[in-house]
Amino acid sequence: MLSESSSFLKGVMLGSIFCALITMLGHIKIGHGNRMHDHEHHHLQAPNKEDILKISEDERMELSKSFQVYCIILVKPKDVSLWAAVKETWTKHCDKAEFFSSENVKVFESINMETNDMWLMMRKAYKYAFDKYRDQYNWFFLARPTTFAIIENLKYFLLKKDPSQPFYLGHTVKSGDLEYVSVEGGIVLSIESMKRLNSLLSVPEKCPEQGGMIWKISEDKQLAVCLKYAGVFAENAEDSEGKDVFNTKSVGLFIKEAMTNQPNQVVEGCCSDMAVTFNGLTPNQMHVMMYGVYRLRAFGHIFNDALVFLPPNGSDND
Repeated sequence: MLSESSSFLKGVMLGSIFCALITMLGHIKIGHGNRMHDHEHHHLQAPNKEDILKISEDERMELSKSFQVYCIILVKPKDVSLWAAVKETWTKHCDKAEFFSSENVKVFESINMETNDMWLMMRKAYKYAFDKYRDQYNWFFLARPTTFAIIENLKYFLLKKDPSQPFYLGHTVKSGDLEYVSVEGGIVLSIESMKRLNSLLSVPEKCPEQGGMIWKISEDKQLAVCLKYAGVFAENAEDSEGKDVFNTKSVGLFIKEAMTNQPNQVVEGCCSDMAVTFNGLTPNQMHVMMYGVYRLRAFGHIFNDALVFLPPNGSDND
């Protein structure tokens, strides 16, 4: 009897392990036979100033006016203080920013996704944005309320990227054979990637609403799985020196690490001058970042930027 029970338990354990492996392989070993073209993963860099200066002044002005980014912020009702800080700070620099939540919070004019599941919220937000704004915006930026973004740097980074190509970029992370963009640093999709994602949202075999059979994977990994089926692959965004511009940590943490690891080169060892995002910020830190990035000025110093990105009409941004 004991022998039979032992055999039964071993069978259950082996069966569970087998199912887990199948689930993992199902999420990771996909997409290679379904590539729509050769837009493979690589490290993408921001344009350098010399390239921008080759563009005529009239063309640069036209670019600065026409380049628009739609911002998606995924929030939870309990994050009210973060929500307020994001609304009062960097999202003013988006050409349009909307908040997506599990509830309708009138004071923030949130869009109710009617779910607490972050993957369901993300896919519903992407579908909403595509259905409503596909003819107005070519770039879609998604972030959490703990993220601070410098939208002008994002626009500069994207300047020479063609949105009719399937871009999916940010801070890439590798998990087994799956490479994905971490939501902690923010996720950027071109309109072409949005089209491909939207076409798969109604295909549960390729882009399921729920995760694996055994355990649930994070929403950013789920997104990568869906996009991989459409031939869209994660790309890491860097500056001309190879430094990440989408960051999953706060400035303070980067400086602390640089002081420990590179005490003689704290600035060089910290962050990119063209950083787009930092993550893990408190509401107070959001306002401090806003002060440092947009309000603090050195009197008499003129920045000779090759481009100027104008704020949206009617914006009260800094």
